[in-house]
Amino acid sequence: MKYRNSLSNRKLNIVFKWEWLLVILIIGISIVNGRLSPHFWSYTGIMDSLAVFLEKGFMVLSMTLVLIIGDIDISVASIVALSSVLMAMSYKLGLPMAVAILVALATGAGCGYLNGLLISLVPGLSAIIVTLAGSSIYRGIAYILLGDQAIGGFPSWYSYLAWGYVGKTNIPFVMVVFVGCAIIYGLLLHRTAWGRKVYAMGINPVAARFSGVPIAQMKQIIFTLNGLMAGIAAIFLTSKLGSSRPNIATGYELEVIAIAVLGGVSPSGGKGGIVGVCLALILMRLLRYGMGLVNVPGQVMMVIIGIVLVGVVMLPNIFSSRGGKRRTKEIQ
Repeated sequence: MKYRNSLSNRKLNIVFKWEWLLVILIIGISIVNGRLSPHFWSYTGIMDSLAVFLEKGFMVLSMTLVLIIGDIDISVASIVALSSVLMAMSYKLGLPMAVAILVALATGAGCGYLNGLLISLVPGLSAIIVTLAGSSIYRGIAYILLGDQAIGGFPSWYSYLAWGYVGKTNIPFVMVVFVGCAIIYGLLLHRTAWGRKVYAMGINPVAARFSGVPIAQMKQIIFTLNGLMAGIAAIFLTSKLGSSRPNIATGYELEVIAIAVLGGVSPSGGKGGIVGVCLALILMRLLRYGMGLVNVPGQVMMVIIGIVLVGVVMLPNIFSSRGGKRRTKEIQ
């Protein structure tokens, strides 16, 4: 009897696996969008639509690690702004564009490392406080350096990063880079001992510490990676816009966290995966793309996305509560 119950529970877990739910939603939204607009099924349109959204995708990959360990980082959008501004200023001061790109990466990684250092070394200092302060500081520095001005005039090849295609294909270059990063993060999180330590920190940090997991070092690495991915996002976002301003990426942090949660990552830690967040990224973009084709106003679009997000996140809780009631009746 116990074997049958465990087998049925295992089947239910496979059927109601979060990733399958996201796949079903992607198919459903695509069908609805296709009926609302005949232009939706354009291969080039879909690929380009996904490509212009992928600077957030880079940030989602590393934010997944942050959320899995039970922390949060709301400074990523400001790190994007500061990385972009310093890259643009470096180029205008005479550095080659390739070196300026390295400045953006170093800025992102440095800001992330500073966040992780403060969180891991100062007792009682929560991640939300550190990154909230960091959000104000990093964007404030960007405004001090550049004010309300914008810097453009980048080399012609730089726009290829956001708008170029690989060879003669219709595959955007930024998508290839994103897929490569997603594979690396997937292998790192799901196929290495380091990834198992990340989950252990989120499930029970006290037990993880007593098991020999270097909590402080792990947090420094994860937040540094998060800053680095924000620097990468800054490179592609600036390439897409053609200029750098201190106010770019405003509000990105909330959408990045929302996509990660939609992808099945638990804000309380210990749960989530790269496949889920990638599917959530596609779902969110197709939803926006379809509504854009039928000229849905931006405010209405935000309401619909919020309803979808809340509804999807509520589903597993509904299933788990029903399962709990069923098990309670069986025990009685």
